[in-house]
Amino acid sequence: GLATLAGLSQAQATASAAKKELVQKVITLQQPSYEGLARSMIEQPVQVLGQQAGAVLQNRVAAEQRDAVAKDIQAEFNKYGDEVGPIVRDRALKTAPGTVGPILEEKLSEDELKQVVAALESAGFRKFMALGPEMQRALAQKLSSELQPQIEPKIRAMEQAVTKRLTAAAGPATGAANSAKPAASGNKK
Repeated sequence: GLATLAGLSQAQATASAAKKELVQKVITLQQPSYEGLARSMIEQPVQVLGQQAGAVLQNRVAAEQRDAVAKDIQAEFNKYGDEVGPIVRDRALKTAPGTVGPILEEKLSEDELKQVVAALESAGFRKFMALGPEMQRALAQKLSSELQPQIEPKIRAMEQAVTKRLTAAAGPATGAANSAKPAASGNKK
């Protein structure tokens, strides 16, 4: 009985070590996707700010100044990317084993991990994954060009409605002070 338990324990330890090795291999093979996640985290605020800046450039900056201001803004975006990019990328790569690893270990069997490794090492799959950004760019460009005439007026209408609501809610400075007075005097009894 005791020898059987010791043998079973040894087999589990070997399987566990093999599974951990497979998990590490998956994490290593997935490094480009972690780098992609880091890139998208860096690009998201730039895209949002870029859209806002584009609207201001178009509506409030004199035409003869737009190119120079746009170049200055792009330089700021590049500076941000250069400073923040390596920090986010490094943190993503360092954090992945401790966050993704336990999920892979818990949710996938050793056999499933072997299948994942085989798929990730497949030349066809690697080539397909490398095409991801190009495919997404092509789809986004096509959607943007086809949908812009329909969506642009709705974006403007939404922006105008939001601006109108904010302006109405903010009101003049004296209006905000006056609206607070009745509430304060109403509490006195």
